[in-house]
Amino acid sequence: MRAIGIVLAGGNSKRMRELSNKRAISAMPVAGSYRSIDFVLSNMTNSHIQNVAVFTQYNSRSLNEHLSSSKWWDFGRKQGGLYVFTPTITAQNSDWYRGTADALYQNLTFLKNSHEPYVVIASGDGIYKMDYNKVLEYHIEKKADITVVCKDMSEEEDVTRFGLLKLNDDGRIIEFEEKPMVATSNTVSCGIYIIRRRQLIELIERCAAEDRVDFVRDVLVRYKNLKRIYGYKIDSYWSNIASVDSYYKTNMDFLKPDVRNYFFKQYPDIYSKVDDLPPAKYNPGASVKNSLISSGSIINGTVENSILFKKAYVGNNCVIKNSIILNDVYIGDNTVIENCIVESRDTIRANTTYIGTPDEIKIVVEKNERYTL
Repeated sequence: MRAIGIVLAGGNSKRMRELSNKRAISAMPVAGSYRSIDFVLSNMTNSHIQNVAVFTQYNSRSLNEHLSSSKWWDFGRKQGGLYVFTPTITAQNSDWYRGTADALYQNLTFLKNSHEPYVVIASGDGIYKMDYNKVLEYHIEKKADITVVCKDMSEEEDVTRFGLLKLNDDGRIIEFEEKPMVATSNTVSCGIYIIRRRQLIELIERCAAEDRVDFVRDVLVRYKNLKRIYGYKIDSYWSNIASVDSYYKTNMDFLKPDVRNYFFKQYPDIYSKVDDLPPAKYNPGASVKNSLISSGSIINGTVENSILFKKAYVGNNCVIKNSIILNDVYIGDNTVIENCIVESRDTIRANTTYIGTPDEIKIVVEKNERYTL
């Protein structure tokens, strides 16, 4: 593909509450064995993008370890590769990334040293499959300056946490509101953009000269009447996990056979770093219904409508329903967990009960965790 890829994975969201205290949102575990960033990296490699840069910043240790080898996504090539860029102190700059445009500006050398004519910019917290080549074809067909991937959401979805778009009959964006107080549209930006590389450099340099730091507000919103900015609508599965409710709902979607088949049995594949772990073990007395149990887990109790990530241990007579158990959690005997998200590397004491509600998911963070990652 005639494009380089940039993954914006440095942000934080207070909507994630305690879940983002340990890790970047892009490093959040998804669907049992994956991380959020695996989906965008898989889309990049499946679209034959050879040069990909990941911009990290907030709580990046776990994410950096996950990205320590590019071979899992087939970026370990002589031509191209996977690059991880963090804020760097230089003679000209000593700031952290102040926004998405500032992150691009601080890594402008990567853009200038590349030769591909186009750039695909995507956030690391989206769960979806996409062939970016089709978006690029649309971008060229429309003679667009910038193309924004967007999706019509259902009416019950809270869309005020997204950028909202309105398109004309030709697909050109005529209105763009970033996280408005009141929704006037149900068409949301998916945080995926295609732009010509030289034009991106020009726009980012102009933003820096005017001390503007946000790509959406200072480029997309500001230039919507000056540049040809088009929307590319998708109707396939897409979800953003940057809130507790959406994170919970997205994981629970993977309990649906059609969603699992779409992501894991239909070409192209989703790739991730593979841990050398034994398969899940179900001891006598274990009962598991409609759940995802990841490798390295040991089940003694009852698990229903739940997702257990790697190396989870469920003790005797435990009952786990409608819950997400993150990596390396030890759950003592006679424990009841319902409508909860249990943070990774926690030890849940025996004979304890944690119950949330479908409307308010409870996050369980024990202070006696074994170590932090």
